[in-house]
Amino acid sequence: MAELTPRGPFVTVEGLDFSGKSTLVSLLKDALAGLDPPVYFTREPGGTGVAEHVRALLLDPELEMGPWTEAYLYAAARAELVDREILPRLEGGETVVCERFLDSSLAYQGYGRSLGVSEVRDLNSWAVGMVVPDRTFYLRLSPEERARRALESDAPLDRIERVGDEFMRRVEVGFEEISRAEPERVRVLDASLPPGELAQAVRREIMGLRAP
Repeated sequence: MAELTPRGPFVTVEGLDFSGKSTLVSLLKDALAGLDPPVYFTREPGGTGVAEHVRALLLDPELEMGPWTEAYLYAAARAELVDREILPRLEGGETVVCERFLDSSLAYQGYGRSLGVSEVRDLNSWAVGMVVPDRTFYLRLSPEERARRALESDAPLDRIERVGDEFMRRVEVGFEEISRAEPERVRVLDASLPPGELAQAVRREIMGLRAP
């Protein structure tokens, strides 16, 4: 009988806008290159052709939509990414690193949009199935430092980034509650530390999760 391939670890990177998620993921791509089985990197919303189109809708600053419409679109993009990329790669033994996942919906829509955490979790239950991160890295950053980084950014603000400070405070409360509720899964990182230092710390944890 052929041996079953061990399922690969699933790692997510979370945090508010301007906390340094994309920078961390970019550094991890270099730090984890060339491994066997390989490390696959993706993002939410996005990661497939359909999900990238949904991403464009969700982040378009010219569009207005209701909170539940937003929540359903995030869930639809997530279902597509899990089905087409994340789950098949995990079952093939690959490590998957995803920039944002379900925790973002719980924080942004459950807390930020005040839709309710259990309601947003229930909505996403069919989208994620049994796919749960083995480790989540939450980049914690002070509101003052996020504001400074936002001012220094040359990129125009997307639809979510434009919502305002009160919304972001609720989102931050959401991430903090999630990290306190699941300390075994969620690692809280000081996002004000040098990006290279953070990347090395995350790399060590990811290597520890991979099958020997």
